[in-house]
Amino acid sequence: MRTIKLIIQFDGTRYHGWQTQRSEGTVQKTLQHALQRILNQPIIVHGAGRTDAGVHAIGQTAHFTTSSTLPLDKLRKGLNSILPSDIVVLDVSETDQHFHARYSARTRTYQYFIWNSPNRSPFYRMYAWHIPHRLDLSAMRAAAQLLVGVHDFSSFQASDRIRVHPVREVLSVHLKKTARCLIVFEIRANAFLKHMVRNIVGTLVAVGSGKISIEQFKEIFEKCDRTAAGMTAPPHGLFLKDVQY
Repeated sequence: MRTIKLIIQFDGTRYHGWQTQRSEGTVQKTLQHALQRILNQPIIVHGAGRTDAGVHAIGQTAHFTTSSTLPLDKLRKGLNSILPSDIVVLDVSETDQHFHARYSARTRTYQYFIWNSPNRSPFYRMYAWHIPHRLDLSAMRAAAQLLVGVHDFSSFQASDRIRVHPVREVLSVHLKKTARCLIVFEIRANAFLKHMVRNIVGTLVAVGSGKISIEQFKEIFEKCDRTAAGMTAPPHGLFLKDVQY
């Protein structure tokens, strides 16, 4: 058996997340169907990041095992010829049989895009959260730096999935303005809780909007209570940037 590693990009707009669901279209299900057509055998694809509905990926990593001897370049070209235009396989490689896209990952990096302008953008409307009022980036940066290190992230986990072990290590955070109106929040960690990035962004926007202070952000973080934090940012601004092994 061969273990095949994939690097994938996708626009998550019309998908109900990564993970296969019985009655909904997902990226994993779409990819598995394409692989089964090409390889003519049952395939289970494992992804590094189980992205939510509407979330995108610049560099999702996945793997599967197969008995097929099809050359890798033919597999990549075959996949891209039958996958829908909103999913692209960037790279296909054979890897160690013990490799697992999710459990072998050391860190993951996510980016969240905010369009900060009185006018909405017809180009970024599907890929950035539109905030019409001015945001205080200095305050947001100061609050974001409090996240770096090993912490209990209970305040930023999904309210419908309470983890018994919510401690994660955030290795770096960056908040920058890359264009006149486009703000990019980037966070790298060993792992993430469900909705963690979106809940962090929603609370940082509350800081940038002047609704809460940096000290209040710190208190919310330390309280380890999801009900204390800000709103969940919408999914369409979130991108899985890459996965490191």
